[in-house]
Amino acid sequence: MGIAVNLVTYLVGVMHLPSSTSANVVTDFMGTSFLLCLLGGFLADSFLGRYKTIAIFAAIQTLGTGALAIATKLPQLRPPPCHASASHTCKPANGFQMGILYVALYLIALGTGGLKSSVSGFGTDQFDDKDEKEKAQMTYFFNRFFFFISTGTLTAVTVLVYLQDEVGRSWSYGICSVSMFVAILIFLSGTKRYRYKKSIGSPIVQIFQVIVAAINKRKMELPYSVELLYEDTPEAQRIHHTDQFQFLDKAAIVAEGDFERNVVSAPNPWKLCSVTKVEEVKMMVGLLPVWATTIIFWTTYAQMITFSVEQASTMERSIGGFLIPAGSLTVFFVAAILITLAVYDRLIMPLWKKLKGKPGFTNLQRIAIGLVLSTLGMAVAALAEKKRLAVARTVGATTTTLPISVFMLIPQFFLVGAGEAFIYTGQLDFFITQSPKGMKTMSTGLFLTTLSLGFFVSSFLVSVVKKVTGSNDGQGWLADNINHGRLDCFYGLLAVLGVMNFVLYLVFAVWYKPKNPKPALQMETIVNGSSAENKC
Repeated sequence: MGIAVNLVTYLVGVMHLPSSTSANVVTDFMGTSFLLCLLGGFLADSFLGRYKTIAIFAAIQTLGTGALAIATKLPQLRPPPCHASASHTCKPANGFQMGILYVALYLIALGTGGLKSSVSGFGTDQFDDKDEKEKAQMTYFFNRFFFFISTGTLTAVTVLVYLQDEVGRSWSYGICSVSMFVAILIFLSGTKRYRYKKSIGSPIVQIFQVIVAAINKRKMELPYSVELLYEDTPEAQRIHHTDQFQFLDKAAIVAEGDFERNVVSAPNPWKLCSVTKVEEVKMMVGLLPVWATTIIFWTTYAQMITFSVEQASTMERSIGGFLIPAGSLTVFFVAAILITLAVYDRLIMPLWKKLKGKPGFTNLQRIAIGLVLSTLGMAVAALAEKKRLAVARTVGATTTTLPISVFMLIPQFFLVGAGEAFIYTGQLDFFITQSPKGMKTMSTGLFLTTLSLGFFVSSFLVSVVKKVTGSNDGQGWLADNINHGRLDCFYGLLAVLGVMNFVLYLVFAVWYKPKNPKPALQMETIVNGSSAENKC
């Protein structure tokens, strides 16, 4: 977080990249970090196990932060300084300089992906969910897990960002690298005391097996009775057949050649799948409409660490003699998350239980609230930017610091932050509780891909808007200098897309039929309606 929230100011101010290009570098970096969670989860489930995955990818992340410290320290790895009087002659970073920066960033992204996919799951491995006492202890673990993550985030957007701006980025990133190294040593010190669970294979393989078997049998007719479909799962673990996505049922049709030679009880899993395995895949497919309509939130979120930080860098940020770093404005974003979670946990949940007899909003309701708040956040951001641009036109767009308070941006940070508190916990709850027991790790990865795709969609939108509205002189909605652009129109576009997406989400939420798993299958990682893990 200390890298992400302030990276755009480095790319614009030091590497001399255009505003839109800098935003895309940041969103691509963040998107890749979350996308690589799928790779980390696959390796942990299929080969390495969570312990080795954490150790290996933490080392990679440490190496990446160290490389970033070097990349920002050596003058040969950045273009010469640019004086304000000759801004039009600024020389942007060359391919070699950007290449070194990309190597450092994507080492960090690779390490982050491996860590995110395994660290919270490894925490749950330390508790026996069949023991009531240990299940209660797990609650405390996740509370503290979330607390330390939030503490780290607050430290990142305050202390680390301040060090980057006032002391030097290389010092700040060096501290990150040393901290990670110390964290690895602490992690390894518990090796003999940890509990380890064996890898049982990736559920991704099972999904492909069902799809391949169904495609190969696409011309076959389904039997008149579901009892004739293949099933070898023990009675207690079976999932009853449903009528949704009947095409996939063809994977359970018994045909000649489905069983291996000389083996009576073991079918070829790429030719024949049990009804339970098919139903598990159906459950995952049923999550996709809701999954797709939550991506736009993270596209909105991406603006908070890119364009909103760049807005802050042009505004009055002084309090007495202290200059607030532009990246530290995201502290209001983090504060909104913590305040919202506290209010929800202590006020809304008890009140809702008295009124409705239910412990808080459902996961789909929380997602809906998050989508509404983020859309409002973009509408407010458009109005704030309209005001900022009016001031820029009055005093001159080349003015370094506009005479308008940076605190005018607080509402957009607060609304989107509050939206994240609802949508993140709602998404995590939805994807884990509504997925099969054996696919909960994968469903968490599926959830994290909404974050990844949200950042990539942001990059795509920025590129499209830049091309459609831009001109040869670098102007348009997303000008090289945001004082010459119409960022308010871009925010307005995101607000309109948010409204359209919300309507679509409501349709899918009404269509979706929630699964009510047995108590033994209930998600252990949702604590009092809050998330058991946090993306930060």
